[in-house]
Amino acid sequence: MALSHRAPVRASVCLLLAIGSIFIWSPPARAQTRHITWTGCGISRKAFMGEIAAAYEKETGIKIVLSGGGATKGIRDVAAGEADLGGSCRQHLLGKGGAPIPEETEAQLIQVGWDALVAVTHPDNPVSSIEIDQLRKVFAGEITNWKDLGGPDQPITLMVREGKESGVGHMFRLLVLRDPGFEFAAAGAQVFASTGPIEKAVAATPWSLAIDGVSSARKTKLKLLSIHGTLPTKANVATGRYPLFRPLYIAVGSNPDPEVRKVVDFILSPKGQAIISKAGTVTLAEGANLAPLWKKIEVRLTAR
Repeated sequence: MALSHRAPVRASVCLLLAIGSIFIWSPPARAQTRHITWTGCGISRKAFMGEIAAAYEKETGIKIVLSGGGATKGIRDVAAGEADLGGSCRQHLLGKGGAPIPEETEAQLIQVGWDALVAVTHPDNPVSSIEIDQLRKVFAGEITNWKDLGGPDQPITLMVREGKESGVGHMFRLLVLRDPGFEFAAAGAQVFASTGPIEKAVAATPWSLAIDGVSSARKTKLKLLSIHGTLPTKANVATGRYPLFRPLYIAVGSNPDPEVRKVVDFILSPKGQAIISKAGTVTLAEGANLAPLWKKIEVRLTAR
């Protein structure tokens, strides 16, 4: 019996219908959204940005890729369009006339919380408190032994951030040394590129001393020294009793992408601020009394 010439046609139609049904009935693929990049302040990263990124991805499906490098990198990479978001624990560096320097002009700084500078040492060090004037003398090379700070006769191994523009280095120079150009004069001071390596080195070095951000330092086993007998607890930072408080910022471009703006809105939302608080960092609401105090400090700093 001869085959009908319509059989191949029917077979082709069935094949096309079958292929079409795959596209019709397959579940839609999830829309591919680019990830968002965040770089900069190692203190913010360690303190709460990991938790923020995880919560944001869980809620939106958008991944925030975190990298360090310090506050200066956070501000300037955003200003140059090389990162979507940046973290900073210092304000803009100012040029003539009080405007941000050119490398930082295109980055907006939005405050997201409060940190504080803290002197840290090895956990076995018996010294528990230091005065601000003593800190100045240590970094000026005038005090070089723990016996002059109430401790045993042991030389101080000083550990510092390189350069003068890092978040910790710049703010320490402003708040404690009162001189943004101050040169650390301590002989033999060990120099580090970022906060993480300093924290590890202090933890491994008896009789060491360094300056850190409390939001990060409290997540280590380092000994945090009190200032004038006041410990840098969250409550003491929030009320201003502990004196070396400073703002924490997130940097965005001058005209941020809507998806980037959504991340900022999330961080500033009650949910985002609750994550920051749970991580041990002082939120904007918790540190509301610090805002007018910081305004006065800013006036003094910009007047220099």
